Amino acid sequence: MSTIDGKSLKNILSGVYFNLDNHKQELNSLNVFPVPDGDTGTNMSLTLKSAYNNLQSVSSDKIGEVVKAFSNGSLMGARGNSGVITSQILRGVAKGIGENETIDVLVLRDIMESACKVAYSAVMQPTEGTILTVIRGAAEFAEENYQKYTDVKEFFKDITEEAARVLDTTPDMLPVLKQAGVVDAGGRGLVVMMEGALNYNNLSNYGEKEEVTVKAPEHNHQSEVSGDIKFGYCTEFLIESENGDYLQFRNKISSLGDCLIVVGGEGLIKTHIHTNNPGKVLEEALKLGQLKDIKIDNMRIQHSHVVMGPEADVYLDPYNNPDETKKYGFVSISTGDGFEKIFEELGVDQVISGGQTMNPSTETILEAVKKINAEDIFILPNNSNIILAAEQAKELSEKNLHILKSKTVPQGVVAMLSFDEDNSVDENFEEMTEALEAVRTAQVTFSVRDTEMDGLKIKKDDFIGIEGGKILATGKKVNKTTLDLLERVVDEEASLLTVYYGCDVEDKIVNELERKLKRVYKDIDVEFIRGGQPLYHYIISVE
Repeated sequence: MSTIDGKSLKNILSGVYFNLDNHKQELNSLNVFPVPDGDTGTNMSLTLKSAYNNLQSVSSDKIGEVVKAFSNGSLMGARGNSGVITSQILRGVAKGIGENETIDVLVLRDIMESACKVAYSAVMQPTEGTILTVIRGAAEFAEENYQKYTDVKEFFKDITEEAARVLDTTPDMLPVLKQAGVVDAGGRGLVVMMEGALNYNNLSNYGEKEEVTVKAPEHNHQSEVSGDIKFGYCTEFLIESENGDYLQFRNKISSLGDCLIVVGGEGLIKTHIHTNNPGKVLEEALKLGQLKDIKIDNMRIQHSHVVMGPEADVYLDPYNNPDETKKYGFVSISTGDGFEKIFEELGVDQVISGGQTMNPSTETILEAVKKINAEDIFILPNNSNIILAAEQAKELSEKNLHILKSKTVPQGVVAMLSFDEDNSVDENFEEMTEALEAVRTAQVTFSVRDTEMDGLKIKKDDFIGIEGGKILATGKKVNKTTLDLLERVVDEEASLLTVYYGCDVEDKIVNELERKLKRVYKDIDVEFIRGGQPLYHYIISVE
């Protein structure tokens, strides 16, 4: 094979995805770096699935359009540290092809060099012994040996063998790999992708071809390394920004965590960081533009699940036994590990991460519904922008779905508290609706720009207090703004204040507010609960 054209490249890229997806459990079992959370295979697979889906929308066989679609899809769907780096390797592939109409030996050499360069440039502090080392080894081999080849497939076959050889050396570069007795999971994923490209004729899965399967690993190596994770939240998002300086933004947030990757392209800035303060990262991101596809995972919990094995899922999901149909099931949307725990303790089967600025799709809601084996399922959107997606899910699902029009997370919590297992569906729907309508929700966040609204002059970074969609208070101090807000919201009928504090509010600030509220509202019960939500310092339920 002297050259590769666009039509062949479509099949090759499909093989890349299918082979990686077949090996994702193997990669998960190898995942001990940068944190042992067991999701490298899943993240790389989801990244390539997005790339593959985007590829299916391309009718042209022009090689530039084919590789651009696959690359852009990978950026949009990039998940985790490994997924983002994978998307940058593919971005480098697209750059390496450039204006060429076919891939020959010389172009393949350029592709490997470009893939390595773009991947390294995306990572602020590259670590050797990872996927970066493997792509660099492959690129160096290509540069040093391209003159020996005329057959592009033979050339790529030997490049892949060199990548596998370099992969075997990764434990000598990273002590944590040697301790666990594994090679780097991301590097192994890259080799699997390259092997998929070589063997795409057996991996395309177009109906007539049998998909290759890989035996699931018998052992997860995460238990062999320390679960002491310095920065606990894997935080990812896209910023829609045409003019934002992504390098300046990267420098701005670099002190907030590690495993930082910030890349820009096509009017988007993709960000991945491990941090203990996701809210602060999102605050900085909002200064550049609109946010989308926000994902915040607690890696400490992920690690414990991996180490505990299948038993962990039984423990964490006691309400969902797939072997028996229960009477009622629940789906709730919220953000923050505290709120997730609250809903799980209230009996919610599936908690979807989402809310303001990160609305889950109808498809996401349907996927959650599919996991619940119940006669009737209540859905709590907990945000006015998610109600429509929930109603669309109801139209598309064959299950009996009931949409409670909760517009805030506190409304969802109160609705669940009013649920009675012994009541009928109609009785529960009526009582839960009445309960959520009796709740007023006050929220305290910050302003991303200077503005004047609802008669208030607001400066950028000022705290703002909101209730019912209106800004009722603003100020330079979060607790003072909160007190001013509640003075407008709390009336003589109020009997309970529940304050859910966010992931970035310091304990001393929370304690100070609790003392002041209990002193000001002596005749009202005041409760403080960790919500763990980003963006909003306080979300307050007034009942």
